[in-house]
Amino acid sequence: MNDKPIYLDFAATTPVDKRVAARMAACLTDEGVFANPASTSHTYGQQARQAVNNARAQVASLIGAQPEHIVFTSGATEADNLAIKGVARASAASGRRHIVTAKTEHKAVLDTCRQLEAEGCQVTYLVPAEHGRVTAAQVQSALRDETCLVSIMHVNNEIGVINPIDEIGHVCAEAGVPFHVDAAQSAGKVAIDLSTINVNLLSLAAHKVYGPKGIGALYVKPVPRLRIEPILHGGGHELGLRSGTLATHQIVGMGEAFALAERELEAEHARLAQLRARLLDGLLALDAVQLNGGEPSVPGIVNVSFAQIEGESLMYALRPLAVASSAACGSASSESSYVLRALGHSDQLAQSSVRFSLGRSTTPAHIDRAIEVVTRAVTRLRALSPAADGSRAKSAIKEDESQSVGR
Repeated sequence: MNDKPIYLDFAATTPVDKRVAARMAACLTDEGVFANPASTSHTYGQQARQAVNNARAQVASLIGAQPEHIVFTSGATEADNLAIKGVARASAASGRRHIVTAKTEHKAVLDTCRQLEAEGCQVTYLVPAEHGRVTAAQVQSALRDETCLVSIMHVNNEIGVINPIDEIGHVCAEAGVPFHVDAAQSAGKVAIDLSTINVNLLSLAAHKVYGPKGIGALYVKPVPRLRIEPILHGGGHELGLRSGTLATHQIVGMGEAFALAERELEAEHARLAQLRARLLDGLLALDAVQLNGGEPSVPGIVNVSFAQIEGESLMYALRPLAVASSAACGSASSESSYVLRALGHSDQLAQSSVRFSLGRSTTPAHIDRAIEVVTRAVTRLRALSPAADGSRAKSAIKEDESQSVGR
């Protein structure tokens, strides 16, 4: 009997695809492509360099870019840091020290901006419009003469809404302001063609698309050439922007993952859209359930709030499912989701929110089981009290579980 929870947390990370793992394994031992890609004076290094070049082309192909415009990093967090800090610090001498971003960005962007504020930059944090989308009009109204960068994510990692980066990019281009996009949650899930939209910098992560953790990339638009100050020094690798020996096996894994995602994107998008609709139908059949976010959105993310329920008790009851809570229930502060609070949610409603994220291994049976688990948990917790006391709810759940064993 398999007692493992049903995994519905693909937005947090995905398992490495077996096809990707096989390609990576071939780059680890002395029988494979293990050498330093910079050691091009011998065959081993040349083979590694070719493997890296192939992967660079695979990554570029998924987003409609050229291979030479891809800079490998340790992940999207480093790519965000390199893009935002790199442009802001390089612009400091010119007096352009203003950044525009949104309150609902990933912490990799928000914390980076706060660090730059400590260094003397000014940051405008936009409050998203209806359903959590940032509009081009909002960005345009926030621009100043001293604005050096706009950073708006493509897909929100908590609620799945898609921001209109094509429209925002147009506004930035007209104003002559560089535009950075965190695409960690969108690459491989929605079509991206950088040959048709104005994006100067775009961050990517492999582990969100069935590649390995510890590898990502930053796309750098060649024209106009941005001045970017590196945050790592020591050898001048990757266009002088990211020093360090390239991890061939990680890069090959990212390339293969992106190639698979490009090949399967359309079919997987349609399949996940059907599963998302099935899940939503089941969840919204319950009373006092609110969908967080709106359309357009990626098909793999569903975030809902359950009124009249205490968040920690809800997550305890949902243990048969591996899902994400929007509340930091285990912390001393029990801080609720800053994304949902930015959208106007109360702390109580934000804490009783759950993100379900679907992936390649998700089946209709998994969705039906998830609906069953959620329905049972919500019904029982609401029966206990409108805002269930955590200890009382846990005791009731434990008692019910012990009785179920006996039956």
